[in-house]
Amino acid sequence: MTTPDLTELNTFVEVAKLRSFRKAADVLELSPSTVSHIIRRLEQRTGVRLLHRTTRSVAPTQAGEKLLARLQPALAEVRTALGEIDGFRDKPTGRVRINAPEQGVRLLLREVIPAFQKNYPDIELDIVTEGRLVDIVKDGFDAGIRLGGTIPQDMIAVQLGRPTRCIAVASPEYLSQRTTPKSPDDLHSHECIRIRLPNGKILAWEFEKGGQPLKIETPGTLILNQEGLMIEAALAGLGIAYVFKSSVHDELKSRRLINLLDDWCPELPNAFLYLPGNRHIASALRVFINAVKTSKTA
Repeated sequence: MTTPDLTELNTFVEVAKLRSFRKAADVLELSPSTVSHIIRRLEQRTGVRLLHRTTRSVAPTQAGEKLLARLQPALAEVRTALGEIDGFRDKPTGRVRINAPEQGVRLLLREVIPAFQKNYPDIELDIVTEGRLVDIVKDGFDAGIRLGGTIPQDMIAVQLGRPTRCIAVASPEYLSQRTTPKSPDDLHSHECIRIRLPNGKILAWEFEKGGQPLKIETPGTLILNQEGLMIEAALAGLGIAYVFKSSVHDELKSRRLINLLDDWCPELPNAFLYLPGNRHIASALRVFINAVKTSKTA
């Protein structure tokens, strides 16, 4: 057997992990045909079929599953070793991969990234937005963003934002045709823009007043699965949306959206940037953490 090179092994890990040649190609910044060629070459070198391929799916074979389980921690060690020597550079370079919910990315774009890119133009920020909670170590991320209370105990956490709230918002156009709700119960007579969570459930809207929580199963004929789309729908006058206040900062300031039921909306836990506590921190990630600490959101 001819020994595979690092590029082949890394490509296999991405394809096997993502179960898609196209998604792996996006991560690796290669064409899908190049990724497919690399995998064929790897299988020729090893003499073993590593991936089952159909027109609709890709999945590791039994041999591929075993190789993937061995390679992921090994490649993580290689990245750690390279990160340790990266500190000898005059100026930090490299890539920082972050997994974050949409509202966390909005916060970074507004408060952290502009100054960071100006100060560190050679560092590439690769930010993946997902609604589900992921294992950042298993999925190959350097760091993630979550609300406090949902971060694994073995992680280092750095406060990213001040406490925020989920609020109900609507456009002036929508409110001009309806009676403005004064309490959460009034939402039953409104068109609410609802969101479907990654687990398939429809999110209930949660309120609180005088220490008494209230959960409302809102009515509405429009269901979306991304907060950004809910904001667009509210701006279009399609109904009332329930979103993070930090996500509609500019829209509230410009009065394109109106904050409703403000005294019913409790604060949520802080958002945090988190990363594994038992891993060497590469210089690129270290300066990004410092940027978060010194930002207006800290």
